[in-house]
Amino acid sequence: MTNNKYKILIADDDNISVILLTNYLKNIPTEFFIARDGVEAIKIFEDNPDIDIILMDLKMPKLNGLQATKKIKSLNPKVKIIAETAFAMVDDEKKALDAGCDAYITKPINAEKLITIIKEMLNI
Repeated sequence: MTNNKYKILIADDDNISVILLTNYLKNIPTEFFIARDGVEAIKIFEDNPDIDIILMDLKMPKLNGLQATKKIKSLNPKVKIIAETAFAMVDDEKKALDAGCDAYITKPINAEKLITIIKEMLNI
């Protein structure tokens, strides 16, 4: 946390999801970074290695969330990553956790559940 704000990267190619996520987290002092695909998420993380949490959509163009998670975790295994997906299949949660995600949430995202997960990860 820098400047009394948590740094959260939202990696999601859906504009509505980005708006909803930033709105859900408006009561947590946050500096947001937005990536529209996995390649951009990795670049933003490389440029901002002090990001506290990443909300990673699993289905994105160029590079999916699982591949981006593996790369980001290879750069910093301690960064917290929450997988999010609208296309939840039976084994998606296992795949996300195996890729290095620390938590898994399905869309439509339950705001209370998301905030609870984030507060636990940030110890607030």
